[in-house]
Amino acid sequence: MSVTAAPTAATASSAASVDASRGPRVVVRTRLRLTRRGRAVLGTLAALPVVAVVGLSVLDGGGAVATDAPGSADFTYVTVQAGSSLWSLAETVAPDADPRDVISDIKRLNALPSGEVQAGQRLAVPERYVD
Repeated sequence: MSVTAAPTAATASSAASVDASRGPRVVVRTRLRLTRRGRAVLGTLAALPVVAVVGLSVLDGGGAVATDAPGSADFTYVTVQAGSSLWSLAETVAPDADPRDVISDIKRLNALPSGEVQAGQRLAVPERYVD
């Protein structure tokens, strides 16, 4: 006859945990539910590359193209005489135009930092002011 010892509490709990870990696993699948905030974040992340590409293309703005063709800027050169100013030059070159507009165009065309000119200086004057 064989005698078996009754299982103790320690061996019974370890046997139960072993049996539970060896048993079949049940996989529970749940649906992904997006909240309003989640949809907004997902939409923003999806639109970010498009916004970046559009922004870069706007900032690039094309490019300057160098050609052999002459420019379309029409102007003539005038030499500043001793004692002349831009105001007197504007009145001489374009007597019918407002001298302030003529001076502004001359300064912009010649990249003059101020209204001061020197005797003997050659200035470009827009063709529309020359008679």
